[in-house]
Amino acid sequence: MNKIVVFAAGSAALIFSCVSAAAVESSYTANSTASADVVWGKVGDFCGIANWHPAVAKCELSHGKKIRTLSLKGGGTIVERLLKWDAKGMSYSYTIVSSPLPVSHYFSTIKVVPNGSGSEVVWTGKYKAKKGTSDADAQKTIDGIYKAGADALAAQQ
Repeated sequence: MNKIVVFAAGSAALIFSCVSAAAVESSYTANSTASADVVWGKVGDFCGIANWHPAVAKCELSHGKKIRTLSLKGGGTIVERLLKWDAKGMSYSYTIVSSPLPVSHYFSTIKVVPNGSGSEVVWTGKYKAKKGTSDADAQKTIDGIYKAGADALAAQQ
């Protein structure tokens, strides 16, 4: 009987640890009247984010243009690594190497999709909240970054 109780308690602990370790997801889509080619011309420059994201003051490329270092307008630095580039599909995926953001194990894709004569900017990501940060707070931060960037990009002509 004790073995059953121990097994059940261990199984419950395993289930709860898997649930709490689940990735948090963010996604945001902004519509633009500009064509997909025009928007991709801005997004497709891996370091061009400094020209359209309102939080980014400067971007510097290194390591064969696979690493970008973002200097934030409010202070702080984010280092990101390009993982996958798809010019035909108008998308790229990247991960955060280091940052002051309340997330870890961050993986994101930004994509431009044709939509009639305009386009959509679709930004998605999966990550874990850093220790001491709730999933909801981590998601609120990343959602805000995606919304500010995609809306600013979509507003440009």
